[in-house]
Formats: sequence, structure tokens, C-alpha cells
Amino acid sequence: MSPSNSSTVPQQRQSASTAPASPGTPANPLVAALNGIRVVDFTQIAAGPLCTMLLADMGADVIKIEPPSGDIGRTLGPPFIGGESAVFLALNRNKRGLVIDLKTEQGRRQAEALIATADVVIESFRPGVADRLGIGYRTMKARFPDLIYCSISAYGQEGPWSKKPGVDGVLQAVTGLMSITGSDNEPPSKVQAPLADMVTGYHAAIAVLAAISQRRAGAVPGHLDVNLYASTLMLQQVPLLGYFTTKELPKRCGSGAPYATPNEAYTTADGHILIAAYQAERWTSLCATIGRPDLQADVRFATLPDRMRNRAALTGELNDVFVRRGTGEWMSLLEPAGIICAPVATYDEVAGSPQLPGIMMTMRHAAAGEIVLPGFAIGGAATSARLPPPRLGEHDGRLAEILAEVPDRPAQPTG
Repeated sequence: MSPSNSSTVPQQRQSASTAPASPGTPANPLVAALNGIRVVDFTQIAAGPLCTMLLADMGADVIKIEPPSGDIGRTLGPPFIGGESAVFLALNRNKRGLVIDLKTEQGRRQAEALIATADVVIESFRPGVADRLGIGYRTMKARFPDLIYCSISAYGQEGPWSKKPGVDGVLQAVTGLMSITGSDNEPPSKVQAPLADMVTGYHAAIAVLAAISQRRAGAVPGHLDVNLYASTLMLQQVPLLGYFTTKELPKRCGSGAPYATPNEAYTTADGHILIAAYQAERWTSLCATIGRPDLQADVRFATLPDRMRNRAALTGELNDVFVRRGTGEWMSLLEPAGIICAPVATYDEVAGSPQLPGIMMTMRHAAAGEIVLPGFAIGGAATSARLPPPRLGEHDGRLAEILAEVPDRPAQPTG
């Protein structure tokens, strides 16, 4: 579909991209923002699938292409729910799924036929693989000049590491993120949520949205090169700026912040509480509320720089106070005093949070049954899922119908 006809989408395709609103749930203003946009998705595991799921949540018609063995994400676990991987279930709603063997001539023809109907192609092969399969950027862009083409990789399409494999943990390691995570004098720690993958997925979605806007303005989008390495470095803009300015390696500080204290988790009688009281007026209020005005008068803790220099001593003093009462009791004292604080919640406590409704969504899957997960809540309440994550090859029998839903994209002559 070219920019000139992007507003005249066939009704069948338009309706396929519209998510129904749940009764009593306020409509999310972004739910249909990408109606009429078709995305052909050649991605696996996490970063790419998150990107395409976000686009699907906003109304895009996403066709997920898997090899005969399936997305690698289907094999990752535990947990498995009804035999289905939580990794796959969490990142692939609102997509139709096809199995296409790109190593065969028939598979390549099917893939190109789908790309001919697409606005966006997103792939996460190692650089060079898509070219060998005949669906690389240069080949597809030469045939379909207005095609938006996004490549997601570990290290990018160029550079000395471009051909290296990489996964979330490796990227957390090589970008320095693990070196600043954890407690001092303890081994480096990995963030258990796949942070490198997730931030890359969000960056890829931003890039695609920008390219759609660019194309609608009449420009021809270039190759979108999104990678885990650059994305994970961007996640660390504050500490990296600090290092490149001072050349001092940051120390791991557990739950604390390297720029302010009190601003960390303290031990209570029944758990932990995160307190952020580093601003002067909140520091004064904290000392009064916990019955320790002497801490404010202590020269070691008089100013923020003083407290940073003596963080260990201050943490010890505060832990001695907070361990005397439970987290809930402290919350009831600190919040009315204007102290920013929160319990360090476990997932079972998160599940009972009064703030949670409207963010989580429930979806029914043929094998996994009813599953609960965070919905697309950017812009307001979580949207309802139009489609559960596809079973492997679930829509194979509908390939002809999918191809017929929209006219082929005008192709450039190849002769």
C-alpha cells in the first residue's frame, strides 16, 4: 500500500485491526491508531515480538512468520502454561501466525507475496541472513520503495561486532549494566526481567512509528537499524555521562541510588520499605517522623554530599529504626508526613494492589486457558486483546485470504 492510498484501506482489513472495548472500560485513545497498517513480522524471542505486539495493540495487522520449528521463544521456560511458554504468550497477542520455511523456494515466494501487501517488515535475523534468504532490506526496498523495513539485532548492521550473536544477558554484561547492578563487594547481578530485550522492543516500535509519520509526509523511509547494544547503552545515559565526565567507575549500591540518599530499601520488622527522602525538606521531615531529629543535627548527614559520603553509616542508623515496626505501620506514618515511600512488593503483593485494575488484562488461549498479563496501557486503560497469541501455524490455511485482504504494493520494475 502506497502513501497515496493509505487512507482507503479495504473494509475487511480495517475491521481486522479494531479491538473491542470491554464493557465499562474507558477507551484507550491509541487502540486504533495504526488501523490499516500491515506488519510482516520475522522476529523471534523477545525484542522483535514486543515491538510487533505494541504495534498490534495499536491496531496494526501483524502477520507473524515462524520457521517450521517455531519461534525459539516457544521453548523457553519455565513457566509453561498448558504446554505454552510464558515468554511466547506474553509477547505475541493480537497477531496472526503462519509457518513459512524461508529456506525453500516456495517459502520465499510466500514471504515476498506477503511483503507485497505490507507497510512494514520487521526482522531479527543476524545481519546478512535476511539477504541470503532473499528478503533483505536492499532487495525488498528495490522492489517496494515505500516499504518501512526495520532490522533488530544484537549489535547493529555495521561495525566489528555486527555478526556476533547476542542475547539479553550477554548484552546486560557487555554494555556495563551488570557491572553497576547488585551490592558492593558482591558479584555483578543481572536484572531478571529481560531489560535489554524490552527496551530494544520499545525503541523499535518508536522507530517504526516515526517512519510511518515520515512516509505519510511524503518522504521515503530508510533502513531502521535497531539493536540491543545501543538500546541498552541508551538505558544508562545518566551513569555513562557520569563516567565519561569523571572517568570514575560507579560502585554497585544495591537498592540505593548513586546520586542521592536516603533513597533505598530499608529493613522493617516484616519486609522492606523504599524511602526517597533526600530533598532537604523531606530529610527534615523523615528525621522528625521517625523520632530521630539527632540525625539531622549530625554533621555526617547535614547535607546531601555529607550523606553520600557517609551512606553506609546512615543506612545502618536508619535500618536500626525501621526494623522496629512493620512496613504497613511505617507507611501509615511516613505518607502523611509527605515522605515518598513504598513497600518493596513481591508479585503476590503486586497482584493485590488497588492500583492494578485497568492495567492487567485477561485473555483466553486454546491451550493455556485464561491468562492474565499487563495489557497495552500507554495512553490509558489496558486494551482488550483481539487475538490470543497464535498457535504454531494457526493461520496457515488462511494464507490466500490474508493475501487477498489488501492489494499488492506497487513494485518497481526489475528489468
